[in-house]
Amino acid sequence: MTDSPRVDLVGVGLNATDTVIALAEFPVSGSKVEYRTETVMPGGQVASTVVACQTWGLRTRYVGKLGDDNAAKVHAAEFARLGVDAKLIHVTGAASPKSLILVDRDGERTVLCRRDERLILRPEELDRDWIVNARALHVDGYDTAAATVAAGWARAAGIPVIADLDETYPGVEELIRNIDYLIVSRDFPCRLMAESDLKKALVRMQVRYKCRLTAATLGPGGVLAWDGKQFCYRPAYRVPVVDTTGAGDIFHAGFIYGLLQGWTLERQLDFACAAAAMNCMADGARGGIRAADLIEGWMATEPRYEDSFDPAPIPTA
Repeated sequence: MTDSPRVDLVGVGLNATDTVIALAEFPVSGSKVEYRTETVMPGGQVASTVVACQTWGLRTRYVGKLGDDNAAKVHAAEFARLGVDAKLIHVTGAASPKSLILVDRDGERTVLCRRDERLILRPEELDRDWIVNARALHVDGYDTAAATVAAGWARAAGIPVIADLDETYPGVEELIRNIDYLIVSRDFPCRLMAESDLKKALVRMQVRYKCRLTAATLGPGGVLAWDGKQFCYRPAYRVPVVDTTGAGDIFHAGFIYGLLQGWTLERQLDFACAAAAMNCMADGARGGIRAADLIEGWMATEPRYEDSFDPAPIPTA
């Protein structure tokens, strides 16, 4: 076991090098489409969440796996520049994760991913000291077995666990049993619970897995959360969208930042929505991360989408 310094947040999960290509028109099958620019920048679900929290003044640690290529050097250099305590496991001869991101003129992105199977993080590669010397743990569930072990260590140590899930990976239910704040993509609750109604799915998910909070991010629709007693809906901020890449990652960062500040749930979700919206006004997964005080000031003046939440109660699960 190593002697790791105590941090506010430790993240265990995905990183990637993103190649962002802006397109005037999204290609149809069999067509040829010209593009003018491509931009290469670091990204990845958990890695971007950790970077945002570090930018806002939290002390952070990132745990992940990379190859031994130039992309790995880019990630290591960026973590070092920002002051993130990076625990990077390198695999000789493997290519680091990469994504090709096609962004249409409305800012909506389509992601093509590539990840070497040798880069799957294994439980035995984790050090318990990395996890328990933190105030919070964030996972994305891709490396499900490793995330489950990390979440179990955190839960046993009384450390809150936040998860960003968008796929029902094999073994994900065991992971969810160790999650306190389960904030997922809009379709995940309905798929996991085999329930077409999102409100019912969130309630049933919280009851089954005993989470403190279950929530679904809804893109321009905002976010809907259930805390075991009532729903909290917050509409998204209306902004000129350049690129939606990383919006969910920065939303999770905003939620975690507010959680560690001891804010109310409503304020946490508002800050998360605002941080995500501002990130969408620039290119890339991390291109629009702004200072925390700027985000809070911006929240007070910017317009939001119309509140579309139906407050009608539902039967308890």
